[in-house]
Order: sequence, then C-alpha cells, then structure tokens
Amino acid sequence: MEIAIVDDEKMILGHIREMIENRKPDCNVTCFLSGKELLAAAKPFDIIFLDIQMDGMNGIEAAKEVRKNNADTVLIFVTGIKEYVFEALDIYAFHYLLKPVTEQKFTEVFEQALREAELRKMRRKKQLFINTRNKGITIDADNILYIESVSRKVEIHTIQEVIEAYGALGELETQLGRAFYRCHRGYLVNMAHIKEYKRDCITLTGGNIVYLSKKKYGEFVNAYMWYLQNGGASGV
Repeated sequence: MEIAIVDDEKMILGHIREMIENRKPDCNVTCFLSGKELLAAAKPFDIIFLDIQMDGMNGIEAAKEVRKNNADTVLIFVTGIKEYVFEALDIYAFHYLLKPVTEQKFTEVFEQALREAELRKMRRKKQLFINTRNKGITIDADNILYIESVSRKVEIHTIQEVIEAYGALGELETQLGRAFYRCHRGYLVNMAHIKEYKRDCITLTGGNIVYLSKKKYGEFVNAYMWYLQNGGASGV
C-alpha cells in the first residue's frame, strides 16, 4: 500500500507517519512538505493525507490535480478549519480529519481508508502483459479463469482460449492482486469465476476444476469471503 502525507509542518508529518507505521508497518509511506512536491513526484498513491492550509499551492488545489490522473486515490484532508469541508466533498474526499488529530479518531478513519483503498484496487480493471513464444500480448484479467504452472512456463486459461507464456506464478500473483488466489502451488484462480468449492478442489464457471490444497482451505475461505464482502461477484 502506497501512502503519502502532505503537510508543511514537520511535526505533524512525523506524528501521522508514526501512527500509520504503528498500525500498518508494511505500508510504504512518503512525506511531502507541499502540494507541489507531491505533484512533482508524479507517483500514484493509494491513500493521501493532505493538509489544506499550506503556503503556495493549498491542499484543495493539489487534490484537484491529483484527481485528474488518479480517480481512485483515497483522499483524506487534515486541517484545523471546518469551513473547507464542502470544497473537500466536491473532489470526492473520503474523509476530513480536524487537527489536533487524536489516535482514536485516526485509527478509525485509517482502517476505513485501508479497506476502501483495497476495494478500489480490486475493482480497477486489470490487464496482464505476458510474453509468449512469438510475441507479447495483453490479457484482460476479467477473462482469466485460472493460471497453471507447467514446468518453467505458465498456461493462462481464459474464457476463450489457453495461452502458454513465459513467467512465474508468484510474479503473476503479485501483479493480479487480491481478486486472484494461489489455491495450490501450481494454480492461481480468479475468484470472480468461482462457482463452488470443496475441501480439495474449486469448480469454476464453464466446469473447469482446479486443485485446492487442504492446508490452504481455511485461508482460502477467509480470502473468498473477504472478496465477496468487498464488492466482488461470484461466478454462480
């Protein structure tokens, strides 16, 4: 998860960063002292904590520029003035934190923001670029049923065809995100196409059946329930 904090007060930057790292140490946190620094980084962020009152470009102006290229970014304004709340809503801010920010309120909003960011990432249409024997091609992730590891290659089973490509299953798992699940060392399944499952196998739309490791059964059920509860659709 990529997170940015933008504030012209170093003490506040450090305080928010500390609260994030205490609750989610695996996040990548980048701090900026101005909106111009944020935009100059030209980097997409999943969540941005953004002060409104800053010298030069204020937070509202910076957020408008962010929105032009990153519609899915979760924006959280941090400010001491309530009057800006309606402007914040105009650019689809996720939340509005008033200074001084208490740990209790921050934790509440941050947990909500993490869930929302994961949901937006999952809903974003993904495309997978792969190298076959003769060419490079792009595949819509929505069309993938499952991916199977075969020797040093992978077989990508789509709704229309099976594509043999060079690549490692682990790398594809990282690219495709939480909508796909590594149900077995040799299989990566698209949860959008799950029709039913048992303790040792998963049935997909179209009747394809893939192995489910018995050791992963509990973890798989939790991952699939999370997927369904956060806006995913099953193949039933």
